[in-house]
Amino acid sequence: MPDTAGSIAEIYSLGTGPWTMTPVTRGALGQIWKLTGNGSSWAVKELLFGCDEAQVRREAALRDSAADLGIASPRLHPNREGAHVSRLGPGESYVKLYDWVDGTRADASDPDVLDWFGRTMALLHRAGEGAAETPGDWYERCPDDADWEDVLKKVRDARLPWSQELGRFVATSAPRLAYWVTPSDPGGLVTSHLDLQPQNVLVGPGGPVLLDWDNAGPVSAEREFARALYVWSGRGEVDIAAARRLARAYREAGGGARVTGPESFSMLFATDLNYIRVQAECAVDPAVTAAQREFAGRQVVTCLGSLPDLAAVSLLVAALDT
Repeated sequence: MPDTAGSIAEIYSLGTGPWTMTPVTRGALGQIWKLTGNGSSWAVKELLFGCDEAQVRREAALRDSAADLGIASPRLHPNREGAHVSRLGPGESYVKLYDWVDGTRADASDPDVLDWFGRTMALLHRAGEGAAETPGDWYERCPDDADWEDVLKKVRDARLPWSQELGRFVATSAPRLAYWVTPSDPGGLVTSHLDLQPQNVLVGPGGPVLLDWDNAGPVSAEREFARALYVWSGRGEVDIAAARRLARAYREAGGGARVTGPESFSMLFATDLNYIRVQAECAVDPAVTAAQREFAGRQVVTCLGSLPDLAAVSLLVAALDT
């Protein structure tokens, strides 16, 4: 993509080329590219489904505040006009430019990484106390019966190979998880990252680096803490020792959230349920590209194979209560 690479370099005043862009990985919202030239590299995030510019401003503000606390993360660079997101042209994608970070994905079984993550989450929660905004519906609500029936009909009509598996999920697991999804108590809200998963941490020469601040905003500290405990301690294959270590590091760093029961995991259940529905919708959406539909279908199958496990949640609740 030489023309696109040169356009981005110009928008961000990176200097003359030659410039190259190499695809790195695809996420739910965007494609990551490595932009290289003049002996330096940057990460370019191409936003595939439009852009909420106000959300990008929240991302930049929280990332900068976290850096002041000593939390390492890639800088989100402003363009030559001072904006943190750029559009390449009419009808073209929006892009964001970050520092390139070399490293390996965090090992959630590494005690040092668990200690770092517990401290980092506590710092974020302490710094973000007193959030006044209401968390988004993605974290507070989930699809109802009518929503599921609508998307299930579309998937069946498209004769997608995973339609039966989605149907079983809608009939069994979805209502069991949705039972625990409720609005948060407005008294326990913080401004935080909202996607604290191991895949969003790289361990480089200088230590762990927290990536992917796109979702930054208000959230229940208790619910973000509970979701992080679940995903960092092995999800359905829960490692109680890892969960206790993470929770201890969080408490020792001043984190105030506690797990009280399955209701603490409302955010976990809501985000997984919403993600499956959105990806199933995308998989049959004629307005997106074939590659995007195929990606969405693979995401549905992957998620249906790793649903939140209520038995594992109960183990976590019991283990952290002792």
